[in-house]
Amino acid sequence: MFATSAKSICLRVLEEAQIPINGTEPWSIRVHNEDLWDRILATRQLGFAEAYMEGWWDCQGIDEMLTRLLSVNVLSTLRPSPSLVWHSIKSTVLNRQTKSRAAANAKHHYNIGNDLYTRMLDPEMIYSCGYWKSAKNLQSAQEAKMDLICRKLYLKPGMKLLDIGSGWGGFLRYATSNYGVQGVGISPAENQVQYAREKSAGSSIEFLQQDYRDLAGSFDRIVSIGMMEHVGPKNYRKFFKKCDDLLAPGGLMLHHTIASNVSKLVTDPFFDRYIFPGGVLPALAQFSAAVENRLVIEDVHNFGPDYDLTLLAWHANINSKWTEIPHYDERFRRMWNYYLLSSAAGFRSRSLQLLQVVLRRPDIRGTYPAIR
Repeated sequence: MFATSAKSICLRVLEEAQIPINGTEPWSIRVHNEDLWDRILATRQLGFAEAYMEGWWDCQGIDEMLTRLLSVNVLSTLRPSPSLVWHSIKSTVLNRQTKSRAAANAKHHYNIGNDLYTRMLDPEMIYSCGYWKSAKNLQSAQEAKMDLICRKLYLKPGMKLLDIGSGWGGFLRYATSNYGVQGVGISPAENQVQYAREKSAGSSIEFLQQDYRDLAGSFDRIVSIGMMEHVGPKNYRKFFKKCDDLLAPGGLMLHHTIASNVSKLVTDPFFDRYIFPGGVLPALAQFSAAVENRLVIEDVHNFGPDYDLTLLAWHANINSKWTEIPHYDERFRRMWNYYLLSSAAGFRSRSLQLLQVVLRRPDIRGTYPAIR
């Protein structure tokens, strides 16, 4: 009786989203295990994702199917299970981005293996949204994004630039090569730092493996690209205070981040368990509250739909090269594809945004000329 009820509830939602079962449309779901419906009702989006990882269902166009589900606000229909409620309570009460936890969280994702990322990303290993305004491919979109950031920061030769969460060092290599700045980059993930040091040998860039809370010094410009998602809501004010402390007089900072439409203290349970443990997407309201009485928001630029294109390019890249890295098993490959395509759906449905926010101190006079 419960199984029939579970299936009927799920089918009603799928019908509203115009997603057929075992149909010919690319966004049709092909069900291989009828226990799927109980699992979805019990654990919602986590169960749906895990069932895909385990081969319980398939779909040719996962990104479009999930876009349709998001368009009908599917989570409001399915009540959360006790385990998901506990996940929410735990994330609300605990600070899951303390220094020790932040380091472990970063290593979970960024230490997976450079062999994966070199096959998925562009040649400079830029792991954030490209800027596709005039770009024709992933590499040109990433170069356009890096140049956009440099221009928004009004970089000049000799400036000292801090990149918080510098990844594999691609942005700092671009900024130092094209704008003549001196760069300092930090990341808690040793795989990234080691790669960045090796590829940037001989340049005016220093890469440090450390937490932003331990950093000292003075910098003319500060940037974080894909870092805010890992800061955690309980640390937003502390993060911006540290940025303010590190910023030289008259300085500028820019933060490039995925953003939620809704202020929240928790993340999606699939992403928390498998992709970005402890990560939470900030809403613009949380961003604004965190800088109150400290910094002025000079410019907010949203180009979220560009992340859809970026994610699809990453998906195409890695799926053309899985055979080169066979030690990533089938379950991992399905997990990774679900991560990329579900993220693309989030941006396509406008459930997720990509923000670049420029800030400076309130004692700076004059208008900030916004760049696009």
